[in-house]
Amino acid sequence: MISVQEGQARILAQVTSVAPPQIVPLPEALGRVLAEDVRAGIDVPPTDNSAVDGYAVLHAEVPAGGSRELRVVADLPAGAVLDGAIAPDEAVRIMTGAPMPAGADTVYLQEVVERESHRIRVGPIPRGANVRYRGEDVRAGEIVLGAGTVLRPQELGVAASLGLPQLAVRQRPRVAIVSTGDEVAEPGSPRKPGQIYDSNRFSLRGSVEAAGGRVIDHGVVPDLFDELQARLLEAAHGADIVLTSGGVSVGDHDLVKAVLQEAGGIDFWQVAMQPGRPLAVGRIGTAQFFGLPGNPVASMLTFALFVRPALWKLAGRRDLFPPRFHAVTAEPLRKKAGRREFKRGILTYTGEAWEVRTTGPQGSGILTSMAQANCFIVIEEERGDVARGERVLVEPFGLI
Repeated sequence: MISVQEGQARILAQVTSVAPPQIVPLPEALGRVLAEDVRAGIDVPPTDNSAVDGYAVLHAEVPAGGSRELRVVADLPAGAVLDGAIAPDEAVRIMTGAPMPAGADTVYLQEVVERESHRIRVGPIPRGANVRYRGEDVRAGEIVLGAGTVLRPQELGVAASLGLPQLAVRQRPRVAIVSTGDEVAEPGSPRKPGQIYDSNRFSLRGSVEAAGGRVIDHGVVPDLFDELQARLLEAAHGADIVLTSGGVSVGDHDLVKAVLQEAGGIDFWQVAMQPGRPLAVGRIGTAQFFGLPGNPVASMLTFALFVRPALWKLAGRRDLFPPRFHAVTAEPLRKKAGRREFKRGILTYTGEAWEVRTTGPQGSGILTSMAQANCFIVIEEERGDVARGERVLVEPFGLI
């Protein structure tokens, strides 16, 4: 068996091709990966403007102490520009976002001003108060979004603020998913005695789509060597990655490794981890192949550890692994030294520190534990049992 880190390194070393870019409209770019740097063509904001509703004045006319009257000569809504410049004893009623009038350099918040008819009385205020300056967010010529960035709502907002209607993004990697085994039934169909409904294909589909991939669903394939080989070769023809679940152990009907040996090649198939030890990694045709365990928790875990980083690299992402940090255990944890163990955890903040406990029984077939959990508890190979109150690594779900 190899370690988790070695398995990840070997997989990523094999993933070299990156999907070519495509141009998409800005509203369709959420979750996509930037294919090239975005350089600002304009300053943002493009002019000095008011940060509040109030009165724009020339600071040289602001009293150092006491108060002074100024004459209000215009109203300036957002989107309008004042013709000409204000005189030293004048003020302009200005709305948030409106460009600063020529000659003005300071804005009084309307709540601190006394107004009577067309005159206001003002007191001391710092120069430049309540003014947003041209280019204080972005300077023209700057790289504001780097290639490999995953586009969140805030990145879309930045691109829109630069006036960009579309972006160059990487194509979504194509991921073919196949479930194997005579014991697997399609949800919605009659279930024969001894069968279980196929959950892995649907949790893996969701995992692929959440990671930015495009799913090609090849359904359930029975335990027949020739049919499995034909379906896997078909799946590989139109995919960057082929995923199967089940059939990678050592039973007489576990055919995935045998098919892979004949139709592709195996790089490795056992990892020193719990759950998820049986894992077939290799190639079939031109596609990267992952034969994931049949137990549903092990299937989702091995996807997160091995498939998702490969998918993210294919998609051109810069960061291939989600963040981890330490938390204190709220209960003792049983652990056998010599393998890396991943428990399903519930992570909470107590007001003083992050605390984590398990979801309960940790069998790799208890899929509801994944629904109850919000993190993995990661216990390193060299550690044995963990006492309550000790620190452990946690990997929260959803921080991608």
